[in-house]
Amino acid sequence: MKLRFLNFLALGLVALSSNASAAEKIKFTEYDLPNGLHVILHEDHATPIVAVSVMYHVGSKNEKVGRTGFAHFFEHLLFEGSENIKRGEYMKLVQAAGGQLNANTSQDRTFYFESLPSNQLELGLWMESERMLHAKIDTVGVETQRKVVKEEKKQSYDNRPYGQLLKVVYENSFTEHPYHWTPIGYDKDLSEATIDEFINFYKTYYVPNNATLVIGGDIDPIKTKALIAKYFGGIPKGTKELYRPSIVEPAQTAEKRTTFYDNIQLPALIFSYKAPKPFTKDAYAMQLLAQLLSQGNSSRLRNALVDKQQKAVEVGAFPMPSEDPGVVMMFAIANMGVKNAELETAMNDEIEKVRTTLMSDEEYKKLMNQIESDFINQNRRILGVIENLATNYTYLKNTNLVNTELALYQQVTKEDILRVAKQYLSKENRLVVDYLPKSEEKK
Repeated sequence: MKLRFLNFLALGLVALSSNASAAEKIKFTEYDLPNGLHVILHEDHATPIVAVSVMYHVGSKNEKVGRTGFAHFFEHLLFEGSENIKRGEYMKLVQAAGGQLNANTSQDRTFYFESLPSNQLELGLWMESERMLHAKIDTVGVETQRKVVKEEKKQSYDNRPYGQLLKVVYENSFTEHPYHWTPIGYDKDLSEATIDEFINFYKTYYVPNNATLVIGGDIDPIKTKALIAKYFGGIPKGTKELYRPSIVEPAQTAEKRTTFYDNIQLPALIFSYKAPKPFTKDAYAMQLLAQLLSQGNSSRLRNALVDKQQKAVEVGAFPMPSEDPGVVMMFAIANMGVKNAELETAMNDEIEKVRTTLMSDEEYKKLMNQIESDFINQNRRILGVIENLATNYTYLKNTNLVNTELALYQQVTKEDILRVAKQYLSKENRLVVDYLPKSEEKK
């Protein structure tokens, strides 16, 4: 399970019921088609619902300087229609069948999904195969989506309070690795890109051998396999070289600091630390450490900064999910009249405590209970299960991690958490962002 900071990523997943619990094994079957498409099936008859998803192993990390934002752009463009689906009809077809659909893009992958009544499985498969083989990439669609993406950037990033926060963090945290930019990309790059560049990107990355098809819910596996062969078996394997950056971000040896002014009322202070390699023991320990600091009303940052000292109105700590080593962020939004210098002192005090003092048995037990609860809740949603299955295969080729990852968390000791805090939460390993109201900017 990948624990996610949903407010920032805005995944918008539909809560479909499932029989799964943390103690139950998630059953699945998997196989490859001759064209390289990896297929995962998860049978669950709790409700007459089926979820159809395709995860493409492409995100903003696969873009290059001067041509950013392509993966996110295609998240929108591939709803335009296809050779056999009229423009503007993609969403209408799903909704008319009683279903819902959506997609999201990260630095590392793009995830498309539909939830449908189980008797509409074939519709979902046909539509995803159309997206993979016959997507409509023409001037009308491209120009329409250029406008849509630019408007989304204005509404969700430029004009939303704290909307530039992630952009500021990533641009200042990474100097070499393509995590330097966020999936939304830069307006100039999309404006200058040509139709031929978009078509080349599509033919390179949206191919069966760069995709994982995951179907979960009320399915008959034999009939489902036959439908998959019908709709996906004839799609040609991609032949273009996939850009997989092997860039390793240089180790940070000194604290970085930056100031950003935005249309906000209350200042925010952000600490961004370079995070451990994902799916390692250190990464699991870091997730537990972040939960110790900010999950729940009795968490350390909330208890100290919000409740006792009343210096902040909101706090948080979370590793940003990624395939390559990313960042773990901590933030505090100042209470009225509180300066960032005060917030920094208070946050430093709490960071120093977790770096120097072993947590109590009570706190450790609480963390383990939270992790198990998170697994139970995630696996109650069919879409949660199938996204985990897709992610585990896409990143690690280890689909069964869905059944073993809880045990990996449970193997993390209090001593491991203290060690990871000492190693990663040092001032030399962090970026400090003063996120301030524009009214404080010197003219």
